[in-house]
Amino acid sequence: MRIFPDKFFTKVRSFIGLGLASSTSAAAAAAASSSSPSATATSSDAADTSSSYSSSSEAETAHRKTLNTKLCIIGSGPAAHTAAVYAARAELKPVLFEGWMANGVAPGGQLTTTTDVENFPGFPAGILGAELMDRCRQQSMRFGAEVVTETVTTVDFSKRPFRVFTDSTTVEAESVIIATGAIAKRLNFDGAGDGPNGFWNRGISACAVCDGAAPIFRKRPLAVIGGGDSAMEEACFLSKFGSKVYIVHRRDKFRASKIMQGKVMRNPKIEVLWNSEVVGAYGDDKGSVLGGLKVKNVVTGVVTDLKVSGLFFAIGHEPATKFLDGQLELDSDGYIVTKPGTTKTSVEGVFAAGDVQDKKYRQAVTAAGTGCMAALDAEHYLQGIGLQEGKSV
Repeated sequence: MRIFPDKFFTKVRSFIGLGLASSTSAAAAAAASSSSPSATATSSDAADTSSSYSSSSEAETAHRKTLNTKLCIIGSGPAAHTAAVYAARAELKPVLFEGWMANGVAPGGQLTTTTDVENFPGFPAGILGAELMDRCRQQSMRFGAEVVTETVTTVDFSKRPFRVFTDSTTVEAESVIIATGAIAKRLNFDGAGDGPNGFWNRGISACAVCDGAAPIFRKRPLAVIGGGDSAMEEACFLSKFGSKVYIVHRRDKFRASKIMQGKVMRNPKIEVLWNSEVVGAYGDDKGSVLGGLKVKNVVTGVVTDLKVSGLFFAIGHEPATKFLDGQLELDSDGYIVTKPGTTKTSVEGVFAAGDVQDKKYRQAVTAAGTGCMAALDAEHYLQGIGLQEGKSV
């Protein structure tokens, strides 16, 4: 097991940059795993969304490390670290697996893929997403959480203690909090990625609520890609700030609910581009931020320029739950089902927090709130089975 210090964590994040494209992150993860056996690709926050656990050979088993803990936390975003802070203060001595790169996201979760965060309480001037998560990580460790930079590949919730596996470590835990988040789906076209030729975080985003009120988007034309309720909601939200909002949709009708379609169609600042798809993005006169899009009509094949200063993907999210291998109840979209008003899952002693169980709000502050709830739920559970005395302060 390898536990990386804060200085290494910050330097690596600076090296890889913010919001790497999938292809770049895959290469980075491969390079990391070749140079360090314990650094392996992860899911959105800390668990691989597609990996499955296979039995180790006797030699591999002999080299595995086994840890025992009252609480294991899987994740690295606001939900995971808030849970870690509360659990550590309750002297649960939690082990937190933050993972190592997956789907273009560094340890720290989705906030590492954005720049200025202006809607998290306590930072009136805003704060960089990566810096906010660095601070959360430092706070978790300050109170005694053990942060491990390894990938969770699978879990076994069939018996107690629960078992959590990485390539080199097995954790036996009396309770588990899953806070692996959900990845915003992005499209691939020229100019959509990171780096000098891409405009991700320089006019292209996947969260209108997070970024739409930024100065670079105010009183300027904006575009949304999508046709569901999320796209309608984001277009309506952006219409408060932009001079005009275009909805770019591949089909000739929306799949959104009738009520949401009605709100869009009645909004004078919103225009729908039917049967259309974005095939390219280009910069403004200076090339520093998004200046416009190449939009193709899928019926006629004609490509036209669309001058906009912002583009928002609203095509859904993918929760990082595949590594669970069906051991918890999931909804039809793959999100963990929790009992109303709690973070309890279908398995007693296993809890879920953050975007992995929330497909409605998906905000850093709501994730942090459910992280707090999960830690308290876990503490009360452990008290109930006689493994924890006292309570959080």
